[in-house]
Amino acid sequence: MKLKLHIGLMMFCCMLLGTTLSAQDEVDHSYKPLKLNLNDDGSKYVRFIMWHQVWATSNNLSDNSSDFSVTPSMRRSRFLAYAQISPKFLILTHWGLNNLTPGNMTSLGNNGDAPQLFLHDAWGEFKFSDALYVGGGLHYWKGMTRLSNQSTLNMMTMDNSRPFVHWHSLGLTDQFARHLGFYAKGTLGDKFQYRLAANQRMNPNNALRGATSYNGDTTISINGSGNGVVEGYFEYQLWDTESNKLPYKVGTYFGKKKILNIGAGFFAQPNGALNNVTGTDENVLHFAGDIFFELPTKSGALSAYASFMNFNYGDNFVGRWAGTGNAFYAHAGYYVKAAKIMPYVAFQQGNYEGYTDPVTAVNAGVNYFVNGHFAKVTLEYHQITNQLSDGASDVSQLRLQMHLFL
Repeated sequence: MKLKLHIGLMMFCCMLLGTTLSAQDEVDHSYKPLKLNLNDDGSKYVRFIMWHQVWATSNNLSDNSSDFSVTPSMRRSRFLAYAQISPKFLILTHWGLNNLTPGNMTSLGNNGDAPQLFLHDAWGEFKFSDALYVGGGLHYWKGMTRLSNQSTLNMMTMDNSRPFVHWHSLGLTDQFARHLGFYAKGTLGDKFQYRLAANQRMNPNNALRGATSYNGDTTISINGSGNGVVEGYFEYQLWDTESNKLPYKVGTYFGKKKILNIGAGFFAQPNGALNNVTGTDENVLHFAGDIFFELPTKSGALSAYASFMNFNYGDNFVGRWAGTGNAFYAHAGYYVKAAKIMPYVAFQQGNYEGYTDPVTAVNAGVNYFVNGHFAKVTLEYHQITNQLSDGASDVSQLRLQMHLFL
């Protein structure tokens, strides 16, 4: 009864806000990109993007020993700029912060171990042909799955599903899902797109929770022979095609595109894991396949996604996001155009050698789109059973998000 009351109160607040915003529909919500044209036809330009995601998150509702509480946070606050002053080259810079909460704020914002502004992306790119672009820097051209390359601007769900199986290397070999290295991308014919990257991992001593704080017979190798990371993603787009100008994959198009994409990818780090039993290095090698579907209808659009991932970190490895074994993820949502809402559900299950029971996550929520992805409100119920990270094994939360980007 108590949980139902809390859910009802948060839904009421969400509906009240939606009603208030709907009453302002006569206001001009049209959007034009923040773009500085450098020539008359606009082919040379600098584009600016900024966004905030403000969350209100309940305490762990599975913990009966604590009273209901809500904590505000800045899930993301970002600024991105890229310039195209020739069709032959592009430069992009992206910075911001993540996960600022009352618990980790500091007195002046620059003391202690608080989230601060840091570099997310910084790369330059040269075009040789439509089939081959080559770039380098701190980049997000990733392998494995579509959601490994997901944009945080236009997710269909509230966030990438935790545990972050799609961002499986986050904080282990990379800086917030970005590696330092070089990439190649391109389109072959009209339908086939690819992205490949060769990178170097970060210092393993800087890995999330340290290089050795994982379960199982293997840990992250601290030897230099495990520095190299190679990853890729390949996609055949059967219906409408998507842009690959930037790496960030769209969550939903609201039926503006008819999409059926089949993808496959990999992540390889030779000698990336250390076997604590034998004292020798082992290869880290992951594979995945996925499918993305969006179908316009008279009343809106149906959007769905599914992926299957096979992880190999070494014997019995269980980390924060995934472990040696298999994981399945799927989500589906329906956009109701007349109401500007999109209810959705997401499911994830990981079966890992180092765990007896599967790790299961369920998210169910609804988006209210004030102005597409530029302004939206999301209410979500999130639950993890037998989670991998430290703390309570079962977590359930209510989450409310205000998302704005320009």
